[in-house]
Amino acid sequence: MSETCTHNCSSCGSSCASRTEPQSLIEPMNAHSDVKNVIAVVSGKGGVGKSLVTALMGCKMRRSGFNTAILDADITGPSVPKMFGLNEDRAGATAMGIEPKVSANGIKIMSVNLLLEDNTAPVIWRGPVIAGVVKQFWSDVVWGDVDYMFVDMPPGTGDVPLTVFQSLPIKGIIIVTSPQELVGMIVEKAVNMAKMMNVPVLGLVENMSYFQCPDCGQRHEIFGKSHIEEVAAKHGIENIARLPMDPTIAELCDKGKARNIQGDWLDGIAKAISGK
Repeated sequence: MSETCTHNCSSCGSSCASRTEPQSLIEPMNAHSDVKNVIAVVSGKGGVGKSLVTALMGCKMRRSGFNTAILDADITGPSVPKMFGLNEDRAGATAMGIEPKVSANGIKIMSVNLLLEDNTAPVIWRGPVIAGVVKQFWSDVVWGDVDYMFVDMPPGTGDVPLTVFQSLPIKGIIIVTSPQELVGMIVEKAVNMAKMMNVPVLGLVENMSYFQCPDCGQRHEIFGKSHIEEVAAKHGIENIARLPMDPTIAELCDKGKARNIQGDWLDGIAKAISGK
């Protein structure tokens, strides 16, 4: 520390180490929380099934015996509570902070729809306000002991994704895409943002990849040939997964029973994350 330091950085002109060294923007975790691994589920565009992948990963890790949580950072388009049958529930609060809701299969969940009196009311907030709410979901919610937290991100590379990358201790991301060739460019944006933020890409998931005929078992690539292998190879992404177009999946999500979706599509990514 400089001898001329006044201990007031707003008025002091000294070049102390505390001023010149990079300062962490990570928000402090709630004092009653212990979240060990935070993984963001991202996409470069909307409508590709990001929330579905978030829900499936949460259920997959929960079935493996891990304490699991989902932070719904898609403030203007929250869908996680409905997928778990919590759409009519409201989060409570104690002296320790906001209490997350817990799904029927034991996943802790926080979403703006768990705070609004009317869950159909639109959230018409500016970017900085939305980003502030996401940070509060991290610092004000009593998460307790959590092995894996999955963050359902809003699409794109704007204010909220940047806030999550900078404010939460992200261990890695899972990128969700769809088969259209145009989406390859969108995936590159997400990959490049992760590189700029020094966050590893843990997996690449292609949703709506194919439809499997229930009668003959043949797979049909409704939206065209899959490009997931090419995209993964180009960016050195080791773990990939392809999710089918399946009316049963949509029906279970609509009924709030995402926990009942069965499939081994994400086993490889889950194993890469947890090591088991």
